[in-house]
Amino acid sequence: MDVLRPTLIRIGGRVYRKNLIQEQACQHEEEDDDFCAGPSDCADEPCDAFVVEETEKGFQCRVEVPSPLYKYIIGKKGETKKRLETETRTSISIPKPGVEGEIVITGQHRSGVISARTRIDVLLDSFRKKQPFTHFLSFALNQPNIQEKFLQFKEEVLEKCSKDHGVSSSLFQNPAKLHLTLGTLVLLNEQEIQKACDLLQRCKEDFVDQIAGGKPLTVEVAGVEYMNDDPATTDVLYAKVHMKDGSDRLQVIADQLVERFVASGLMLKEWDRVKLHATVMNTLFRKDPSAEDRNNTMTGKSSFKERESFNGRNILKLFENFCFGEVQLDSVRLSQRFSSDASGYYATSGQLTFS
Repeated sequence: MDVLRPTLIRIGGRVYRKNLIQEQACQHEEEDDDFCAGPSDCADEPCDAFVVEETEKGFQCRVEVPSPLYKYIIGKKGETKKRLETETRTSISIPKPGVEGEIVITGQHRSGVISARTRIDVLLDSFRKKQPFTHFLSFALNQPNIQEKFLQFKEEVLEKCSKDHGVSSSLFQNPAKLHLTLGTLVLLNEQEIQKACDLLQRCKEDFVDQIAGGKPLTVEVAGVEYMNDDPATTDVLYAKVHMKDGSDRLQVIADQLVERFVASGLMLKEWDRVKLHATVMNTLFRKDPSAEDRNNTMTGKSSFKERESFNGRNILKLFENFCFGEVQLDSVRLSQRFSSDASGYYATSGQLTFS
């Protein structure tokens, strides 16, 4: 990391710098935090991003935290919590492990409570980014006609290209789970899942209904493309999608949805626009048939180093214009990772319908 260009963390409309020295010294994520501050560092900081209540004994602030993240505030043998309390002169009450609730910060001085809350927010933001994603926004592409053409594609690829390096049946997507991924989310309790569902409905009212016109979007799935730089060492092969009427409405809806979810803090911003693609072959499937489409997520980048690529040159040449068919997209789903519903598609935690 460039010392003159430190990593910036945006929380509650404010921007914080990440401490480079502390980050390098941190060996175990539960033993230390990524934000180092003294008790007076936030003394003059406005607290408009959260509510600090005045009580008979001083001040207090409440923060909703999913129970899986409690351990990062507690730290190894309670060291992180003790240090936060000592340096900010506050008391931090944390619910029992596995019990959903609020962390309550109390102290005699308003500035100390603000400082503790700010540091907890930075800690949580840092460690949340290290969690594997639990849900993703998706368009389902598993309609019977698409599945049938996909199986034809698989059969023909294995017939014509099985001698190419790395090509085998283990690379192919489960036809029941064909989809477009818009973005991934880390939702750690029912409250966060409900927040995502509520946001989907607001998006429907605010812009989706107007763009879609209350009708399904007719999309054609045709042609294949690879994700990395060299087709001879392919990790992901995907089918391309485009609106049948030639418009960009699908792209606009996808981009605006991701923009809203990023602004809400439920999703990390990774690209300027959503790359609409349907994964049909992925080297992740070789070892784990239930693996999700992680090629464009933070948690999946390191996995590229561990997988054996395949030679996709002939596939790209022979199936450049392969048509998987047309599909009516009528909803955006909040899909649960590593799950299946009765149809074989991912279990749906919530959805936005176009009609």
